[in-house]
Amino acid sequence: MKAKITRIKNFKKNSHIQGFFLVREKHLRSTRTNHPYLHLDLQDNSGSIEAKVWEDVPAFEKSFDEGDAVVVKGRVSEYHGQLQLEVEDIGKASEGKHGEYGFDLSKLIPSTKNNVNQMWRELAGIIKTMTDTNLKQLITSIYKNNADIIKQHPASMKLHHAWLGGYLEHVLSMTKVGIQLAPHYKVDRDLLISGILLHDIGKILELNPAQQPGYTDQGSLLGHIVMGRDLARAAMLEIEDFPQDLQLKVEHMILSHQGKYEWQSPKQPKFREALLLHYIDDMDARMNMMLEAMEKDHEPGSWTNRFNYFRIPLLKGELSEGSEDQA
Repeated sequence: MKAKITRIKNFKKNSHIQGFFLVREKHLRSTRTNHPYLHLDLQDNSGSIEAKVWEDVPAFEKSFDEGDAVVVKGRVSEYHGQLQLEVEDIGKASEGKHGEYGFDLSKLIPSTKNNVNQMWRELAGIIKTMTDTNLKQLITSIYKNNADIIKQHPASMKLHHAWLGGYLEHVLSMTKVGIQLAPHYKVDRDLLISGILLHDIGKILELNPAQQPGYTDQGSLLGHIVMGRDLARAAMLEIEDFPQDLQLKVEHMILSHQGKYEWQSPKQPKFREALLLHYIDDMDARMNMMLEAMEKDHEPGSWTNRFNYFRIPLLKGELSEGSEDQA
């Protein structure tokens, strides 16, 4: 008889579960009394959860790695208002050993809710409307040469659009916003679109595919901003007579899109298209993070708890009549 498999979205406090998950992060740590434990970040395609391994740590630590699919038994608890999993047993999972019990790797990988091919066609249609021949050739070349990975890649490890197709979802959303704002602020539409489509292009080199969460070695050592600038620069040098001033602007937009030095941005935005790119990127990411925080919250009522990226209660439902401010 097959054991009942519980997906993360169906976890309930104090329940005992067993299931298959992908190890998004794995850290060996110690308590204040020097007792070793494993801190894990587990996911399936319904969500993610922090997990702790308190017992038999040396043995379990060697039985699986970050990025592995694992089979887990444990108890769901609550810490600081968030569900977490206390792991009782964990080991590497595979189709050969666990297929008959319901293991399916595709069910462990969060994916965009949108149709990838439809998003790609929509973005390709926007690129065709670009009138600057140099920028159009640049974007077309980079996106055509990296089509398969761009369609599948996550936009980040954890913060926003961290799923299969997340990168494409993020840049398409940003591009749509940019098209609306460019005429309002009287900025160069094609330059803004180019900055949007290239600002995170280094993520395809910095991050592993969504099927194996984590950073590449060059991603850890160099980061997506530098690698993205290098990738774009190499592509621009391949285009005959690409204007030098335009090359500098494109490179600056990639280098400055994080906006602040404390956010690991090598430069701050120094012209209007670069500044607008920064705010569109930040807005789209934060809107996605707020939606995720609301959807994952388990609190009853209209407000989330404070244990989210924003560190404040978020209004996830309708206000009750006579309700008081939660801030």
